Amino acid sequence: MKFTDGNWLIREGFDLITPEYLFKVTHDEESLTALVAPYDVSNRGAQLDLPLLTVKYSSPINEVIRVQIVHHKGRKPLYPEFSINEQNDRSVKVTDNEEYVSLTSGNLSVALNKAGGWGSQYLFEGKPLTSSGFRGMAHVTDAKNNTYIREELSLSVGENLYGLGERFTPFVKNGQVVDTWNKDGGTSSEQSYKNVPFYLSNKGYGIFVNHPENVSFELASEKVSKAQFSVEGESLEYFIIGGGTAKCVLENYTTLTGKPALPPAWSFGLWLTTSFTTNYDEETVNRFVDGMAERNLPLRVFHFDCFWMEALKWCDFEWDKEVFPDPQGMLNRLKEKGLKICVWINPYISQQSHLFDEAMEKGYLLKKANGDVWQWDKWQPGMGIVDFTNPDACKWYNAHLERLLDMGVDSFKTDFGERIPTDVVYHDGSDPMKMHNYYSFLYNKVVFELLEEKLGIGEATLFARSSTAGGQQFPVHWGGDCDATYESMAESLRGGLSLGLSGFGYWSHDIGGFESTAPADLYKRWAAFGLLSSHSRLHGSKSYRVPWIYDEESVDVVRFFTKLKCSLMPYLYNEAYNSSKVGLPMMRAMLLEFPDDPTCDYLDRQYMLGDSFLVAPVFSEDGVVSYYLPEGTWTNYFTNETVAGGKWVKEQHDYLSIPLYVRPNTIVAVGSENTKPDYDYANNVEMHIFELSTTATATVRSEKGEEDFTVTAEKVGSAIKVKLNKVIEKPWSIVLRGIDTVRDVEGASVVDTSIGVKVVPGDSVAEFTIYL
Repeated sequence: MKFTDGNWLIREGFDLITPEYLFKVTHDEESLTALVAPYDVSNRGAQLDLPLLTVKYSSPINEVIRVQIVHHKGRKPLYPEFSINEQNDRSVKVTDNEEYVSLTSGNLSVALNKAGGWGSQYLFEGKPLTSSGFRGMAHVTDAKNNTYIREELSLSVGENLYGLGERFTPFVKNGQVVDTWNKDGGTSSEQSYKNVPFYLSNKGYGIFVNHPENVSFELASEKVSKAQFSVEGESLEYFIIGGGTAKCVLENYTTLTGKPALPPAWSFGLWLTTSFTTNYDEETVNRFVDGMAERNLPLRVFHFDCFWMEALKWCDFEWDKEVFPDPQGMLNRLKEKGLKICVWINPYISQQSHLFDEAMEKGYLLKKANGDVWQWDKWQPGMGIVDFTNPDACKWYNAHLERLLDMGVDSFKTDFGERIPTDVVYHDGSDPMKMHNYYSFLYNKVVFELLEEKLGIGEATLFARSSTAGGQQFPVHWGGDCDATYESMAESLRGGLSLGLSGFGYWSHDIGGFESTAPADLYKRWAAFGLLSSHSRLHGSKSYRVPWIYDEESVDVVRFFTKLKCSLMPYLYNEAYNSSKVGLPMMRAMLLEFPDDPTCDYLDRQYMLGDSFLVAPVFSEDGVVSYYLPEGTWTNYFTNETVAGGKWVKEQHDYLSIPLYVRPNTIVAVGSENTKPDYDYANNVEMHIFELSTTATATVRSEKGEEDFTVTAEKVGSAIKVKLNKVIEKPWSIVLRGIDTVRDVEGASVVDTSIGVKVVPGDSVAEFTIYL
């Protein structure tokens, strides 16, 4: 939202109170409060008939500073609010001397200069990050007497901003206007299903605006050297999050707002759906499932989309008996084939559903101000919306889901949650503007916690479309309705990378595109990308997504990359575990891993899959792809070819290939199984070592996330010393990738392989040496 007219003037219809003078600062041991005025009020005569802004600084956790700006504090508090975690052991220090007063939390500080005009500066380890300067903050009144609070923070030369949720617009957000208002707009516009009022700077800090309602960002778009954000009302609260690197900032941000839960290992396998408006029944489902098995395509999850329920009755949580006359028997038969089951739901109750009257009578649906149920005819005729601020409505909703879980359903696709009206009354009195985005948080929280309660911690997973800050705690999320085009494939990746830079650990997308039917070429390219994502789903709108309807080569491609992903699960699941503990995304923008390489600041057509793998999807029919390798010697995972980094590479790939490179000085755990994602990762695991130059480690976990063992390999001269942190009884081995021979080994034996030298330790051996 723009308030100024160029550098000097105010836009017509706005009146701004902008602080220019620090009148007074008070502090205690853990906070400081500044009173700032729009002009010099050192003279007593000037201390009458004037507005003030009160600015308070405090710290909820180390290296995070809370900033609260208030004009008139007498307004009734509005809810909901984002849940903020606080640390009891945070290190906060206030310094007050003749020149300045500062508050320091860990290595992050805010300093207010006592001499002259108003301004605050944020520093990390004493080095400037950003500042709020002369006339930066403002209280704004428009022509209709609506009020806003604005903040402007400085941007330095070469500073780029990222994040703000799952955004499909250009990856670097400089120059963009972003309103954080959840909408069902597909993947091809400025709208987003998942708005998060948090941006990340490549200077090693982040800004989280602690308002669930619409936050309007002007990112170098109104003033080219400023990042501006504003909210309606008389107060604004934001956090500046330090860390020094983007990785550390995300770790601190997710400590503040919640870490992603660890999804179950089975969820990382291939998901297949009925698609949306296609005709299907149990015979269709069996034809798909059996067809996958007959073609040796490892399928782990089958998803029933909307029409598992009778048309126009969504959601009544009842199987359509004409289409599925024996749902319990069908689910039992699918479970016998080794599948997990997911079904589609949303938070809307059609007037045609037998549940509508009960929900209306008991007050479980959102209401108008006059007490009527809020209804409209979009999506479902006369539908109402479940009020998740009503505890009884939550129990009622979950009771219907519980019946499905008791039948054998394992997961729910929590669709929608974006089209939430603001002309409604909530059970708990929540403000409808603040609830518009926050509704998605409550919706997914209610369902996720039921899954944890029924299936156990670590067994819960959703396939969610809408979200906001804190929603990362309830994975998994997917990218929404994309087109079957290369452009949409690329915009989907941009959205996923932006979401990952907003605190979300796990993300998926519709392989082949949701709308229309992709040509076989695009489907095969998208399958490689999708199966090298954290989660992988074949899903469409009006047509099926089983690979054989495209061509036989599509079957080969899906098989190849599904088996590849299953074999990499020992590595991937350890990365998933780390994401849940640290708060980093599994699919990482290059700048996270290579913050000192300025080229990586702009890369949005490739990513790191965990710490070690670089993936560059192919976005062209001719198979030509250009990608960038940072400094170091990288190894092609498929061919063992090594390439010196620090340069761009352009090459052509067939459908059974994709640029998949392993970072130097890396150990990758490769499993013995390639037909399913959940198995004993430690049994016969191979620890592949790539371009070892110093020391590298890798941990193998169970499918429950528990550590089995950790391997450390150290290069000492012309030898490699290998150590385990404990003796294990399961067979395992080391594979030296790209090495043809070794001189000798101590405590192990050598087996030649086509990809390197395989070293097999003796029984109960936890340490051995390889001489090159």
